[in-house]
Amino acid sequence: MTLTEENKEFIKTHLVDRRGTDNEKWDGQRAEFGTDGLLPMWIADMEFSTPQPIKDALIARVNSGVFGYPLVPKGYYDALANWMQTRHNTEVKAEWVRFDVGVVNALYRMVAWLTKPGEPVVIMQPVYYPFMKAIENQGRVVVSADLVQNDSGWHIDFDALEKAFARPDVHVTILCSPHNPVGRIWTATELAQVLALADKYQVLVISDEIHQDFEIGGPRFTSTLSIDNGRYQGNLIVLNAASKTFNLASLRNAHIIIPDEARRADYDAFATAHNAVAGTLLGQVATQAGYEHGGPWLTQLIQVIRHNYGELQAAFAAGAPDVRLSALEGTYLSFVDLGAYMKPDAIQPFVQDQCRIAVDYGAWFSPKTATCIRMNLATDPKLVLEAADRVITALHQR
Repeated sequence: MTLTEENKEFIKTHLVDRRGTDNEKWDGQRAEFGTDGLLPMWIADMEFSTPQPIKDALIARVNSGVFGYPLVPKGYYDALANWMQTRHNTEVKAEWVRFDVGVVNALYRMVAWLTKPGEPVVIMQPVYYPFMKAIENQGRVVVSADLVQNDSGWHIDFDALEKAFARPDVHVTILCSPHNPVGRIWTATELAQVLALADKYQVLVISDEIHQDFEIGGPRFTSTLSIDNGRYQGNLIVLNAASKTFNLASLRNAHIIIPDEARRADYDAFATAHNAVAGTLLGQVATQAGYEHGGPWLTQLIQVIRHNYGELQAAFAAGAPDVRLSALEGTYLSFVDLGAYMKPDAIQPFVQDQCRIAVDYGAWFSPKTATCIRMNLATDPKLVLEAADRVITALHQR
């Protein structure tokens, strides 16, 4: 995809040099990688400033000068409901919504609430590594029905999933939709099959849908809430947020959406007993403004991400044609397989020491994807091309 003049203006207006601004992606590399000065293509945030209406709403709220105990802002639930309905054809009722300070924090809370120590939780690896941490760090057991990959891309292994769900000690599964890191947007048919299996074996589905707004290629995103006209809502909890959509992670606001009334009451009792934290006022102010006014900004951002993915594909096709990129349907994260060129134990020294790039390594998502790296494309197109050039140049030097 060629950048339009409008896309170029978007980049010019919103691109931010984040070096030296106390952010994890650029300035926090030593803690993760043991060194500084790597080209940061890792943690999932952006070099683009948030939409102006969000900044305006935050400034207006800060200028009030009062930060006492707040209520959820007027209009918040309407903004969320309208966004979900107009963009994803999904109904979300205000009474379904609970808050947390982030989707990862909510994952920990869901595991603590819904399972007991020693119990298994089903996931589908490779998958976002906090899934495993939320399970294992709380004394639960990971059971993976691994995704399978063939020439047509990544797919759910429904036989393996049914086998996992059929275990008498399995009561909870965590679904990643759209899928991080492989970039799939699961079709409505695939999601219906997952939910039907879960319903058959009475396995509660926690669906992490934080990347829902990034439709880069392939099918449109379908929320699990809307599958078969909401047929499975009684056996479903959805986690989402505007934090990825508008780059708001530090404002600490996420949704726990629980359609079933009895399950909501049970969660409320759990949250009260554990002094659960909710979202934050400024996070809610920013989220509401984004849902009300951020659509045009997001459209431009997605076009830049599509461009960056196309540039990455073209660069590797020309310079290192055996590098394998997973098709990017959803998220802004490209899963790149270097296995045709090197063994798993060579990946980190090659990427970090030779290429001087910071990435999320495939081994973090699954032992079976240890030759992969995850690259963040929500950034300056020049940085994407520089990262590709570094990899290609280093491969030619091997």
